[in-house]
Amino acid sequence: MNRIICLTEETVETLYLLGREDLIVGVSQYVERPPEAKNLPVVSQFIRSDIDKIVSLQPDLVIGFSDIQKGIASELIGRGLNVLVTNQRSLKEILNNILLLGRLIGEEVKARTLIQEFEVKISKFKELSSQFRFRPRVYFEEWDHPHFSGIRWVSELIHVVGGENIFSDRIGAMAREREVTDEEVIARNPHIIFGCWCGKKVKVDSFANRKGYEAISAIQNNFIWELPPEIFLQPGPALFVDGLDQMFEKIQKVAMLEP
Repeated sequence: MNRIICLTEETVETLYLLGREDLIVGVSQYVERPPEAKNLPVVSQFIRSDIDKIVSLQPDLVIGFSDIQKGIASELIGRGLNVLVTNQRSLKEILNNILLLGRLIGEEVKARTLIQEFEVKISKFKELSSQFRFRPRVYFEEWDHPHFSGIRWVSELIHVVGGENIFSDRIGAMAREREVTDEEVIARNPHIIFGCWCGKKVKVDSFANRKGYEAISAIQNNFIWELPPEIFLQPGPALFVDGLDQMFEKIQKVAMLEP
C-alpha cells in the first residue's frame, strides 16, 4: 500500500505520528494537524468530496469516518476504489483504530508503542484528578443552534481529567441524540462550560446572554472557555496529544476550589 487518501483529519495525524506521512496523497480541506499537512492536495470536505480528483490520484485506499460519509464511500466503491470507513466513538475505539491503521500500513509495532504512550497518559491524568476536592459538573457544547452536547469520546475525556459531563446520559453518535435545551442546561447547573462549535468560532460572551443562564454556576464564576474543534471534535490522536492537557488545565482551576 503506497497511496492513501484521508477524508478526515484524524487519519492524517495518525499517519504522521507513525512516520508514514509519505503515504498520504490527498486530505480534507479541514485538516489542521500537523500544520505541514495543510500543504497536501485537498480532495474533500466532510460531507462531500471531489470524486473525480480522488479517482485521478489512483489511491490504494481511501479512509473516511462515520455514517455521514456513507454516500461518499458508496460512490467511490462504485468507481472501483478500496474504501475503509470507521465509526470509532469511544476513547478505547479510537486507540483500536490507531492499531488497525498501523496494521494496514505494516507499522503495528509503532502503533502499539503510540497506544501505550496514550494509555500511560490517561492513567497519569486519572491519578492527578483523583486528588481534586470535587468533580466539577461540565457542559460541553458542540453546536449552538440547536444546542448539541458532547459525543462519547468527549464525555470520557472529561471524566478522565476529573470532571463530570452533565449530559453523560446523552452521548449518542447522532447529533440529534445529543440535542439539549436551555432549560436542561440550567437545571443541571454546570460549574464549567466548554464551547467547541464545529466549524466556527465560539462566541463565549453569548452564554451569559441566554435567558436564565445567570443562575448557572459557570456563568456566575466566569468559568467559560472555548476549546479548539480540531482537537476535541476529531476521534484521533489529538485528544491524547493535546486534548487531555488542555482540558485538565481548565478543570483543575475549578476542581481545587471549595465545592
